[in-house]
Amino acid sequence: MRLALAVAIVSLVVAAPVLAQKPDDARGSKDHPLLTRFPNSHIVEYEQNFNAVEVATGSKGAEPVRKSIEGNVTSITYFHNDAQKQPSALQVLRNYQNAIKGIGGEVVYERLPKEGDGGEVTLRVATGGKDVWVRVEPGIFSAPTQSYKLVVVEVAALEQVVKANKLLDELDKNGFIALYINFDTNKAELKADGKAAVAEIVAALKSSPNLKISIEGHTDNVGQAAANKTLSEKRAQSVMAAVVAGGIDAKRLAAAGFGAEKPVADNRTEEGRAKNRRVELVKK
Repeated sequence: MRLALAVAIVSLVVAAPVLAQKPDDARGSKDHPLLTRFPNSHIVEYEQNFNAVEVATGSKGAEPVRKSIEGNVTSITYFHNDAQKQPSALQVLRNYQNAIKGIGGEVVYERLPKEGDGGEVTLRVATGGKDVWVRVEPGIFSAPTQSYKLVVVEVAALEQVVKANKLLDELDKNGFIALYINFDTNKAELKADGKAAVAEIVAALKSSPNLKISIEGHTDNVGQAAANKTLSEKRAQSVMAAVVAGGIDAKRLAAAGFGAEKPVADNRTEEGRAKNRRVELVKK
């Protein structure tokens, strides 16, 4: 019975339209347009502004490792209406995880509920031209009904796809160009926008048959230096393989990864880290 309830709720949590305030909700509040609420719940706290939010991205021992994300923040606290029908803290976490996965996102961090702790998840998805982070924290201390907090941070995405003519112009003018290609956390597989960027690289190289380039991967400074370097190498190689698959002779290409060794912005801010996570094309 509990499993059936969880599955039924999932379809109600995915990608909701903008909802008007409901009668029991706090004045001026509404669901976020990306994620709606559980049935039979109401909003008790609502805030929307540009701010910095700490989200968990991993763990060190028993403690979560957190990073600050700056962007347009929507913070909503929901209370369930019926103590007999309210979901468990685990159901809350799992449903929002499934909702984000259903639109191509990922689970960045998970702490499951246990005695005295409702748990927490950090989720991430690229949608609508934005990098969206989601923090979900079920509350377990109120009675008879319980609550959960949903925090959504929307970060304007950097330009992902640069047209072939601009690629050539920048390479001729500066000798390099930085591309901001989205990869899933700790992954090197190209996503849809990465494939679009590769198509422009291929077009540029085909229109300039004597051009040779080095494809160089870079990361921010979050995580272990050695792992970041390995990841940046894999991402550069992934882009190179896709360019070769597009019909470019591998002899015109090289791939290298530098991890966080060559930052172009301040790694202390999310905006700076986003600029450091890049793939550069360097004219040879």
